[in-house]
Amino acid sequence: MSSRPAAGGGRWVDVDPERLSKWISGFRTRHGSVTVSVPPAGEGWLSLVGADGSTATFHLAAGMSLPPLSADASLLDLDRFVASAQEPRVLGLLLARRNAAAIGVADGPDLVASKVETFYVQARTAAGGWSQQRYARRRGNQAAAGVREAADVAARILLPYAGKMAALVCGGDRPTVEAILADKRLTALAELRRGRLLDVAEPRHAVLVDTIPLARAVPIHVVDPVASE
Repeated sequence: MSSRPAAGGGRWVDVDPERLSKWISGFRTRHGSVTVSVPPAGEGWLSLVGADGSTATFHLAAGMSLPPLSADASLLDLDRFVASAQEPRVLGLLLARRNAAAIGVADGPDLVASKVETFYVQARTAAGGWSQQRYARRRGNQAAAGVREAADVAARILLPYAGKMAALVCGGDRPTVEAILADKRLTALAELRRGRLLDVAEPRHAVLVDTIPLARAVPIHVVDPVASE
């Protein structure tokens, strides 16, 4: 489970599907008897409101099927949400930075295909004038070559799974990720992209494995009541 500040207040908590029931039980214990409500369209799927005013709004995980919602929202709907979150699904993973890309396919919690590629991109130079421009062009050419190599790997690793892939989850450096997905061969993958861009370390195999729980996690927006003065 990880937590990060939410724009506009509160915090995002990313919860592994297998720990979701335990997290919900803990929320109910910490915040008293809860009621269930449906948030405004586009702001989540279902909310728990604690007796102390705390709210936990559940959003769909990447590639998660939308469970049916009763006319009168109840804890039974939340049970269906948990069951849907825990259903096995195939996710594509594309982690990329300027110097490396880690690409894989996760079937549930298991990594079933992967490839890590590193690229040489020359470090920045303090030289000025023509030398600086020459180095900049060289760096740009090296970065572009790395993007092409990463796109080749993505096509080889991910495209065979595209037909059964529920979502593509990306992480790393946004310009590099966007440049890779701009390759016309990867149009089908770009259309499967879901969720936020994950903040990950330099792409390596271990980082790819560690990203799977985060890619599968259910995002929950938690807002605690403002303490009275």
